[in-house]
This record gives sequence, C-alpha cells and structure tokens, in this order.
Amino acid sequence: MSKPAVVLLSGGLDSSTVVAMAQRDGYEVHALSFSYGQRHTVEIEAAKRVAAAAGVTDHRVIDIDLGAFGGSALTDDAIEVPKHDSPDDMDDGIPVTYVPARNTIFLSFALAFAEVLGSSDIFIGVNALDYSGYPDCRPEFVAAFQDLARIATKTGVEGSTEVTIHAPLMQLTKAQISTAGTELGVDYAITTSCYDADDEGRACGRCDACHLRHQGFVAAGLADPTRYQPGVEPS
Repeated sequence: MSKPAVVLLSGGLDSSTVVAMAQRDGYEVHALSFSYGQRHTVEIEAAKRVAAAAGVTDHRVIDIDLGAFGGSALTDDAIEVPKHDSPDDMDDGIPVTYVPARNTIFLSFALAFAEVLGSSDIFIGVNALDYSGYPDCRPEFVAAFQDLARIATKTGVEGSTEVTIHAPLMQLTKAQISTAGTELGVDYAITTSCYDADDEGRACGRCDACHLRHQGFVAAGLADPTRYQPGVEPS
C-alpha cells in the first residue's frame, strides 16, 4: 500500500521532477502549491497542468500574501527581475529574486498538511548546485527544518510519526535533473520556470531561472521545450 507524501509543486522543472520521483518511489502524492503574490502567477497554471498530467492524488493551491512584505523582485513590482545576456553574467551573491523566508513558510504549510494526512514524508525540489544562491535551498536549511518538524507537531511528540524532508535534487545539476525527469516521463513543455513570463506563459529567456533551465537541457543533450517570448534566443 502506498504511503501519503506532501510534495511542494511550483510548476517548474525541479518540483515537477520531484513529483515523478516521489511517485516512482511508491508515494501517494498530495501536491501543494502557493499563490503567494508572485509576479509569475503563470506558474500556478503550470502546477495545475503538471498535477493533472501526473495524476496526483490531491492538489491544493494555498493563497498567502508575501507581497504584503515585498523585499523581492518576485513579489514587489518596484524591484526589477535581473536579466542577463549570458549565464556567465549571473551574480554570485544572493539575488534580489530571493523571497524572504519563502521555503520556511512553504514547508510549514506542508508540515501542517502532512500531520493531518498522517504522513511522515515531505518532498521539496531545492537544489544546491545549479541554483540562484538562495539560503533556503541549502542542505543545512533542510536538515534544520527536519529537526524542527520532529519536535513541532503533536504526532512527532507522541512518536507516531518522524518527519523526513526529502530533497532528492539537492546534489544534482540541472542536466542531471532534466535527464532524470525525462526518463520518468515528465513533460517539461507544460512546466514554467521563468521569473518574468508574459501573460501567455512564454519565458523571457534572460532571467536566472531561464538561463539555468536552458543550460541544463543543453548539457543533457535534450531539446529545450520551453516556449519563449518572440525574438528570444537563450544562450
């Protein structure tokens, strides 16, 4: 009998791959997405497409407003999403697309959902190799949250569950991720990774997410199925 697991699903390349991995490993996927005030709301429609294509057991979209705080190019229209002509031009530091405490907040919701489901397993698609430098995508963060989760819930204190935060992409490159997902049948054409997609969901081809995604497909020897805005040819 399959076990229930909560999987955070943004509709992008990474989280869509994680859904497939969780299903491969025998989990009954309860997907959780967030409409959090992000400018790239097209990712919610992508998440719905991915959940439907994967045939997940349950998919819930939670409304929260991180835009009330701002502080990120993804939630504050006054801050522009950085664009680069080449991935070599990407900054080494923490970029302005970092959303303060986002993964902490998302995992807290996932933890609550998992406790109600009686689940011990939460999956998140964070990655510490080909990523934008976000502090809440590192192994140290995942390990710390797992420690917190095991003492923060009724089921944890009573000993009926011992929560595990699964981060199967943590040490994979984007090329390895796209290869693994392709082998599992993920249709990346229905996913969206761009931070500044247009209203039709077409990618800008120049933000950090677009460069990392495109370079991953190229390095894996796979065709890039991303729909780009007119005149865009990512390098």
